[in-house]
Amino acid sequence: MTAVQRLAILGSTGSVGGSTLDVVARHPERFEVVGLTAYQRTDVLIDQCRRFKPRRVVLPDAARAATVRSALAGLGLRTEVHSGAQALCDLAAADDVDSVMAAIVGAAGLPPCMAAARAGKRLLLANKEALVVGGALFMRAVQDGGATLLPIDSEHSAIFQCLPEDSRSWGARIDRIVLTASGGPFRQREPDTLHGVTPEQAVAHPNWVMGRKISVDSATMMNKALEVIEARWLFNLTPDQIKVVIHPQSIIHSMVVCRDGSVLAQLGTPDMKVPIAYGLSFPERIESGAPRLDFLALQALSFEPPDPRRFPGLQLAWDALAAPAGTTAVLNAANEVAVAAFLDRRIGFMDIHRVNLRTLEALEPRLSSDHTLDDLIDLDQRSRAAAQRALTGLAA
Repeated sequence: MTAVQRLAILGSTGSVGGSTLDVVARHPERFEVVGLTAYQRTDVLIDQCRRFKPRRVVLPDAARAATVRSALAGLGLRTEVHSGAQALCDLAAADDVDSVMAAIVGAAGLPPCMAAARAGKRLLLANKEALVVGGALFMRAVQDGGATLLPIDSEHSAIFQCLPEDSRSWGARIDRIVLTASGGPFRQREPDTLHGVTPEQAVAHPNWVMGRKISVDSATMMNKALEVIEARWLFNLTPDQIKVVIHPQSIIHSMVVCRDGSVLAQLGTPDMKVPIAYGLSFPERIESGAPRLDFLALQALSFEPPDPRRFPGLQLAWDALAAPAGTTAVLNAANEVAVAAFLDRRIGFMDIHRVNLRTLEALEPRLSSDHTLDDLIDLDQRSRAAAQRALTGLAA
């Protein structure tokens, strides 16, 4: 890598992208932002370009690109403006990019993550769906491309920080890992009342500041189901080596239980700038800007098992991992469709789980052992169509 790390941020206008830029701004001598991408928050992207002056940006379509291009020209910036899925992949694999922050939400982040992996980039993975959908194919791309894969989700970053740097020794040392979950806004709510939950209530997370989709996933604990699947691939574990426990304070971010009974845990304030700073500077440590943990101000740290009545979707992680290859991709697509429908007030909160179940029951993945990225994209599209049919069935 060059002395100054040249960084592309995929999904720069989201919460992780914004936090990444906050960390980068603290260390201008270490980082150069060469590329940014956004989906629809063009006003935020334009302001980011004004502050960081990237070489190029990518938008999803020509219309948004034209809007941004005109605005940047008015600011006197020479930033190139591109659009479309291929431009996204081109940025992720570009020769003048050392590191890629993958912060796009959902399966849409898989192709550029694959491009970055194949190009041997330092890949900071905040897009858990890349592994939920890509699985073994994605991990092969990382290995074949010689990429450096660094997890950014707070739970997986915590596990990574507790493990020795030599991944070859992980299997000999680990008995299991424990992913912690806050329990979201409905941890103590009576299960029978969850049918009446509104989108506003579901996105009001008690500890973390996140986007709307992942906030809903936290409320259903589908985010934890997806994180179980991600952990299986990141750390090459069997599904029964991955446990989940609710930890309402969100101070312990996850734990590694060693074969000798020792437990290693990573603690910190619930602020995504901590794992982001660790990923950006690994194997060093830099100032993140997150508040320090004050042990004297801490309340007691507590733990409890997830209640399957409140969080029926959590078990789907282990069920999908035990099912034929591709089932985790079906689950992810169904959940994305269902959450979008809930946020649009087309279905109820507990209907998210029903759509996920009906989609899994209706669709057989049919992936071959040598499947490709195109096969996964096709499966994702078929899964979304099946989920839409499940939505229609709920309304009937």
